[in-house]
Amino acid sequence: MKKNLAVSGMTCASCVAHVEGALSKVEGVSAALVNLATESAEVELDDKSLSEGIDAQLVRAVVAAGYGAKIQQKDVFHQEDLRIMAEIHAERRQLIGSLLLATPLVLSMLVTLINAKWMLPNAVAFALATPVQFYFGRRFLIGAWRQVSHGSANMDVLVSLGTLAAYSLSLYQWLVQGSHDTYFEASAVVITLVSLGKYLEHRARREASSAIRQLQSLRPDMSRIIDKGRPVRFNRLIATQYLMPGDRILIPAGERIGSDGVVEEGESEVDESLITGESVPVPKKTGDKVLAGTLNGMGRLVIKVSASSERSTLANIIERVVAAQANKPPIQRLVDRVSQIFVPVVLVVAVITLAVNYWLGVGLDISLIRAVSVLVIACPCALGLATPVSIMVGTGLAAQRGILIRDASALEETHRVQRVVFDKTGTLTQGMPALVHIRVAGHDEVGEILAIVAGLQTGVSHPLALAVLKRAQEEGVTALVCEESKVLAGQGVEGVINMAGVRERYRLMSRSSCIAQGGVIAADQLTQTTPEQLEGSDTHSVLVKVNGTELELLAELSFADLLRPEALEAIQQLQAQSLKVAILSGDHQGSVRRVAQILGIDEMSASLTPAAKLERLHSWQKEGETVAMVGDGINDAPALAQANVGIAMGSGTDVANSAASITLLRADLRLVAEAIYLSRATWKTIQQNLFWAFFYNVIGIPLAAMGYLSPILAGFAMAVSSVTVVTNALLLRRK
Repeated sequence: MKKNLAVSGMTCASCVAHVEGALSKVEGVSAALVNLATESAEVELDDKSLSEGIDAQLVRAVVAAGYGAKIQQKDVFHQEDLRIMAEIHAERRQLIGSLLLATPLVLSMLVTLINAKWMLPNAVAFALATPVQFYFGRRFLIGAWRQVSHGSANMDVLVSLGTLAAYSLSLYQWLVQGSHDTYFEASAVVITLVSLGKYLEHRARREASSAIRQLQSLRPDMSRIIDKGRPVRFNRLIATQYLMPGDRILIPAGERIGSDGVVEEGESEVDESLITGESVPVPKKTGDKVLAGTLNGMGRLVIKVSASSERSTLANIIERVVAAQANKPPIQRLVDRVSQIFVPVVLVVAVITLAVNYWLGVGLDISLIRAVSVLVIACPCALGLATPVSIMVGTGLAAQRGILIRDASALEETHRVQRVVFDKTGTLTQGMPALVHIRVAGHDEVGEILAIVAGLQTGVSHPLALAVLKRAQEEGVTALVCEESKVLAGQGVEGVINMAGVRERYRLMSRSSCIAQGGVIAADQLTQTTPEQLEGSDTHSVLVKVNGTELELLAELSFADLLRPEALEAIQQLQAQSLKVAILSGDHQGSVRRVAQILGIDEMSASLTPAAKLERLHSWQKEGETVAMVGDGINDAPALAQANVGIAMGSGTDVANSAASITLLRADLRLVAEAIYLSRATWKTIQQNLFWAFFYNVIGIPLAAMGYLSPILAGFAMAVSSVTVVTNALLLRRK
């Protein structure tokens, strides 16, 4: 069982480690993951430990560590968003007040650089700096006190120690030494700059979570429910969250659909772009499925609800995205361990800076200011945000494009993929036979033959029969009425067709059955052809006229499982990314070879059992390759689980989807290349962010210790570092 908590008061990566440690100590907690970017915690509990008081224990553990917490209930994202917005507005008000008071101090400092004879009186500087230090900067002081009282340290401790040191030194210089060399502007401006950085960071972090907000906003608050036995026009409004399976709801033109369901009445086009990434509206008629959150077009629809709001496709997508954003890849766990010791190390470095500079004879005040610069510039905020914000943006972008990534580890693993392996049937192909070729004997017309065959197949549910009826519908051919229709077990279908007053008996059967019963199939008999949609075919049937015991060949029909229309483009996109592509299929050799040739795939294996597929995947992995497997059926589930990255087609089985790391919400193979590209772009962003976060601290701390950075410049650099990391992550959306 899992519990989700909203955690407040976290400011840097050190806070993440403290909260995780506090939650892990609660009895029964097997794992705790805290996310600084989303200000949330996910706790895994052992079933045996569950009790009525577990929620209180978790909240109390976080509070005891010096932070705020509350249990998150389902569907509270909107309330959390309002809370974050309120915090941003409060931060902006405090930032404006701090800026108004700090600006005269900055101007005085700039003028002093030009004319050392003019500066603000110490009393004025004191009056301006004190409210900034103790009122507008109280969040840092309160946070630092909580951390110190619980035996830990974070960014608040560094900022508070640094600014209090500059403020106290200024008071000493002014009141005790009677000197005009004070540093009130340093304490005030550092607090202002750090506040500015946190404000910009919060705004950027909220923007990073826009994908979930956008998905959450899709579900309408109210739906029009139709009571049983009453006309459609008599409908009443009900909160969408209370819809139940079996309810009938009315969807007027231009309104969003409140729940998953099936169309009972009406025809329209539905925009599913924000759910599946499909930009073209999808036609809907009676019997078609519709999804919660999709937008109805110009027609009116009556929907029979098939799932409650908590179990809808939209709810599952949001749940998957939230889970992926809360999860941590292995690299972030390493960063968290580094951040846990970062602040104590910085405190030691600041003390050493003070001692060494004083020993070198630069004076106590200058030594203290350099130590303050070390405290201010060293901030683990950028380290804490580098990975989670990038993952938030990457998984959100993926969801908007119809790609569901199970967790952050899958996102990290996908960027390493070197080989993409496809199943054939239902993945590269459409998974159902199509009538692709008709060859006619004598002078019969193709349309006439198709009308006879469609008549024989009317009412038959066999896949080949459905393929014939679909072809007839596409070509506008009306099926002839069939009498005395009967299915010949293992042979085909037979019936009497009345054509222009002449009743003839026809039989549609396999080639082998026809030959076994004495029929003759000569290639030169079949003179007229229809254009092929696919080179070669998998299944052949023949239409014969039954004259007593004699069979007269009329036509040959060829069936094949057609390639998906986007398959060739998808393979070319993968090959353009320097990825190896292969096919592993249980189908026969000829069919698989033909598909591989059309798509330009060199490596293929046919007639494989699920166990043989696993063995082939394992052999590639033993050679050091990172393998992605794309499939859709139950028989693909073991291979999807064995692969480093399993990618399931959204149209596939639940078993395949549950075994996969990535699920494609629509059956478009081009999303495979897009998922890999997006993973690579996200990983590149994470690497860039971590590099700059570490580089900033590695370069900044020594410069501050040697006196090359004043506290004000250090505060500015610290603010810029966090904002830069978040902004770089947001740039992912432009790729």
